Amino acid sequence: MSACEPANSLGSAGVVIASTRAALGVYEDKTGPIIADWLAEQGFDTSAPIVVPDGAPVGAALRALLSQRPAVVLTSGGTGLSPTDETPEMTRPLLEREIPGIMEAIRAAGLAKTPLAALSRGYAGSNGHTLIVNLPGSPSGVMDGLAVLDPIIKHLCEQLKGGHGH
Repeated sequence: MSACEPANSLGSAGVVIASTRAALGVYEDKTGPIIADWLAEQGFDTSAPIVVPDGAPVGAALRALLSQRPAVVLTSGGTGLSPTDETPEMTRPLLEREIPGIMEAIRAAGLAKTPLAALSRGYAGSNGHTLIVNLPGSPSGVMDGLAVLDPIIKHLCEQLKGGHGH
């Protein structure tokens, strides 16, 4: 489907994992399955997470997913301060409209548990009818982010497809 759809309507969703080590098979990605399971629980038709090295491959994966016009794209990883953490730089040019409150809420949720959450540089916004959110790279950071999205995802999707319900 080309528009963000509410739960149980089978809108599509994509997941991009930014991790050079996971992409090379050095270790198993732990965040992709958490995100994919959550999206499925929300009612989205979710394909297997795409695991790519940090940097330009993240941008390429995002552009490839956006060409399919999914309802939601969630990323994990690459939002910190290491030299290869470039997920925000790959995401921001693709955003037509930023939604800063989402990232403020995700960082606030993380800050309640660790001061390191303040270092996350992720973005949230839309590209057409697609919601894009950069989640942190740790399983606990992902769960904090999904907890923030959980009560608002249906309303976000309704708004992105042009609904005006409040």
